[in-house]
Amino acid sequence: MGISDTGSAGVGTYSFEEATYRRLTWRLVPFLFLCYIVAYLDRVNVGFAKLQMLGDLQLSETVYGLGAGIFFIGYFLFEVPSNIILHKVGARIWIARIMLTWGVLSAAMMFIATPMQFYILRFLLGLAEAGFFPGIILYLTYWFPAARRGRIVALFMTAVAIAGVVGGPLSGLILKVMEGVNGWRGWQWMFLLEGIPSIVVGLVALVLLDDRIADAKWLSGPEKTLINAAVSREQQTKQDHSLGQVFSNGKVWLMGLIYFCFVMGLYGISFWLPTLIKALGVKDLMDVGLLTAIPYAFAAVAMVMVGRSSDRLGERRWHIAVPGFLGAAGLVLSVLFTGNPVLAMAALTLGTAGILSTLPLFWSLPTAFLGGTAAAAGIAMINSLGNLAGYLSPTLVGMIKDATHSTDNGMYMLAACLVLGSVLTLSVSRDAVNPSQVLPA
Repeated sequence: MGISDTGSAGVGTYSFEEATYRRLTWRLVPFLFLCYIVAYLDRVNVGFAKLQMLGDLQLSETVYGLGAGIFFIGYFLFEVPSNIILHKVGARIWIARIMLTWGVLSAAMMFIATPMQFYILRFLLGLAEAGFFPGIILYLTYWFPAARRGRIVALFMTAVAIAGVVGGPLSGLILKVMEGVNGWRGWQWMFLLEGIPSIVVGLVALVLLDDRIADAKWLSGPEKTLINAAVSREQQTKQDHSLGQVFSNGKVWLMGLIYFCFVMGLYGISFWLPTLIKALGVKDLMDVGLLTAIPYAFAAVAMVMVGRSSDRLGERRWHIAVPGFLGAAGLVLSVLFTGNPVLAMAALTLGTAGILSTLPLFWSLPTAFLGGTAAAAGIAMINSLGNLAGYLSPTLVGMIKDATHSTDNGMYMLAACLVLGSVLTLSVSRDAVNPSQVLPA
């Protein structure tokens, strides 16, 4: 659509198409972006709570790492069923349900007093949130064709970086300012105050989200026709399998392994960045919070730039692999520059930007060949396999730190995982994953 018989772009049609997708983007992406910010903040704010909570509850680094990571066991167990339910009942109700339950459980973290309570609530939090992220990735395939999804998913996933930019200073401020108010520690206030927004946003989701193109009253008839035609054309090229075929599909397992490698790096940074910065000699918790915003701010810019470049050039694999290699280099350099806080922060910034830039474009790989129910199950399976790294990464780093009294070897391990993920990405067939259409700059 928008191409004349001679092959030149029809300006009026092209403008209508671009205006339609701009309207669609502004309607969906900012709200989904907000949902992901509050979700990710509730998932990783335990990294800030750790700075006070370990001493209060007499928890070891290993106990913390296990508790931080056990979230992903619950996440793993309910991921595929949750995404299939979303595909059947619709995103509006299911995303609202996810956000309401995890908001309540996140706020309840303020009451933990023993390691077992810590483990149980983190496990339940993972169970509650299961299906949110792959559900959004699936939801975006209902509205945006592959050639546009690189930058859209990148915009959505910059919420991870923005959660770091906003969440770091916010968590540090709450820990410092609310300390002792009503007899509660700062970490207890942090869990409460950062859990409430998830509940509020969950209620708003019931009003703002539409399940399908046909339900969107804010789109005109011609706009619906244009979007539906683009998505339908793409769906005809995808494979739809039974659940058994999805679970036995070698490409799906390869995608899960690649994502596992990148998520190892993501949660190594997410759960340990405050500790790494504090180890550089930063003592004030508010300063730790402010400094954690720097790597995430650069990462937010990098994610958008890499996503736009990938869509513009119609290339995926190298746009995933190169940031992965840079992320690994940043983690290694952060260890080598431990004695120089400025260079160490620069290295952590490079590492964070590289790691986060791999993630949005990774999802262009499986969504290029999975469709229908296979997409719901396959995306969820890949995400659940990958997020087992969310359990393993903080657990291993915690054990390494207890054993060696240093996080250095933990960072080397995470760097090796990122290199492996990048190499495996380059092993994927180029023709199988690159979009068939190249967008203008």
